[in-house]
Amino acid sequence: MDLMSSPLMQTLPTLVAILCYLIAASLQWQTVKGHSINRHLVRLAGLTAIIAHGYAVYLELHHPEGIQLGFFSTGSLIGWLVATLVLLSSLRQKIDNLFVGIFPLAAITLLFSLIGVDANTARHYDSGLVIHILLSILAYSIFTLAAFQAVLLAKQDYQLKHHMTKGLLRSLPPLQTMEALLFEMIWTGLILLTLSLASGALVFDDLFAQHLVHKTVLSILAWLLYATLLIGRHFLGWRSHKAIRWTVGGFIVLMLSFFGSKFVVELLM
Repeated sequence: MDLMSSPLMQTLPTLVAILCYLIAASLQWQTVKGHSINRHLVRLAGLTAIIAHGYAVYLELHHPEGIQLGFFSTGSLIGWLVATLVLLSSLRQKIDNLFVGIFPLAAITLLFSLIGVDANTARHYDSGLVIHILLSILAYSIFTLAAFQAVLLAKQDYQLKHHMTKGLLRSLPPLQTMEALLFEMIWTGLILLTLSLASGALVFDDLFAQHLVHKTVLSILAWLLYATLLIGRHFLGWRSHKAIRWTVGGFIVLMLSFFGSKFVVELLM
């Protein structure tokens, strides 16, 4: 048996990634509570987790028969992308506290990919469909990060209004900076979602065919929600409360679009 293809070698990077994600999240939680923790140590644990997770995703997706994009493997891929995005974003913005939520979420997607069985079989995809899938996954990953940012913004707004100046609030940038970062994420996600819908229209003959209508309608609804939020921000000056509600609402709709049909078709039917 090839050592690299043995079950142990395929499971090991998953276990390493889960452990390092939890270590990084635990260390960052200590920072939130006001303890002094070496920031580089947190990022090193996070980086190690992301590298191991990336290798685990590669093993999950790539098969001799083609690429396997089942419910659990796709969830793991998105978890890896979101963790990577938040770590890279933390290099230029003070959003390290997102590690507390994002890293355990990535660990959970890995755990499910380890114990779950995907019903979807591996196959080869043409280049147009690959581009559409990648754009969709990138858009969903950005909006996932935006949803966590919105939750963090809600917590910060609550603490400011109740004059709670310790813990989480002390370690975050000003509220205006947090809002600006949220809308930056939403703009990026909306551009990617627009490209995803456009590429889907080119790849598929009928986006409203029976097997696609659920995903198409919900994706368009999510697009409208995010676009309305950006219009409201620009023309009406919408800020934290409306931004938080519309961001989380759009994410829920997009989550149903992205995973709803996969869950029903692959796990329930």
